[in-house]
Amino acid sequence: MLPRIKVGLIGVGNCASALVQGVYYCRSRGDSVKLKYPEIGGFRPEDIEFVCAFDISEGKVGRDLSEAIFAPPNNAPKISDVPNLGVEVLKGPVLDGLNEYTKRIIKVNPALEVDVAEKIRESGAEIMVNLLPGGAREASLWYANEVLEAGCAFINATPTLIASDFSWDHRFREACLPLIGDDLMDQVGATFLHKAILEALNRRGVQILKTYQLDVGGGTESSDIERAWGTKRAIKTKTIEMVLPYKASVVAGSTDFVDFLGNRRDSYIWISGECFGGVGFEIEIRLNTIDAPNAALMLLDVIRGAKLALLKGEGGHILPISAYAFKHPAKILPIYEAEKLFEEYISSKS
Repeated sequence: MLPRIKVGLIGVGNCASALVQGVYYCRSRGDSVKLKYPEIGGFRPEDIEFVCAFDISEGKVGRDLSEAIFAPPNNAPKISDVPNLGVEVLKGPVLDGLNEYTKRIIKVNPALEVDVAEKIRESGAEIMVNLLPGGAREASLWYANEVLEAGCAFINATPTLIASDFSWDHRFREACLPLIGDDLMDQVGATFLHKAILEALNRRGVQILKTYQLDVGGGTESSDIERAWGTKRAIKTKTIEMVLPYKASVVAGSTDFVDFLGNRRDSYIWISGECFGGVGFEIEIRLNTIDAPNAALMLLDVIRGAKLALLKGEGGHILPISAYAFKHPAKILPIYEAEKLFEEYISSKS
């Protein structure tokens, strides 16, 4: 029997809630859960064990992780019961973790900040997952340094460029620790769907002239639009542009925050191009999704991939995992190529 994969969480928001619930959803349903990758490196999702977590909210710090994932303002849907985990959510630094919206709805816990690197070491965590708000650049960089000091693999789900940054890649490579990211791509998200359609059209010899992908969302993650707008737009636009072997007019990014949408997101995709003979066409799509569970499945794959990288003794940016599951790896690949690279990686012994 393989040992558990010991994982720590940086930020206990909706994505953390869906991830923790996802593990127990798989544990309670076993083989009835239809997964694309039931096993990665011999590990199943139910082999993931959460051993530490950090947050700043008064409603979460000091509580067991099993309770904190359901504490307001979290509003991810409940898909599974979670037993008491014996993992107390610890107080991390605030830094730039709050935006103008969350300052009004989140009361910061008055407890003293813990020594994060030391607490990670004490927990026995092997892999830390960064689930901080998209605009918390300073906090993401600070935690990356603490994780490196603690000697753990680092998964960066945020748009702060860490895994795809040469200097961070070099530092994690020197420490022989896996570094994976940046900016997680949902299982059924607008970026994935947009790329898939463009790749299919390109293979059919269609000429794409103009295209956009815009979305509005609710919940605390989407509320960071003012701080994360430029970074997210640049990342999304670049990952869409890289699909096409020629220049087209591309705009992609979040456009607004709508509080009453809750954890939902409305995405709009528009494509304009020409078929044979210069005959024009247009495609319009509206995609409505729930954010948190959409991210959870990808994280279950990524965490198991990170464990495999640890077992292989690899350090630095792990392209096969990053290209498969993230919008901004060091090298952006077409979906088919990225999935093939990932499958080759998880099937190889070394």
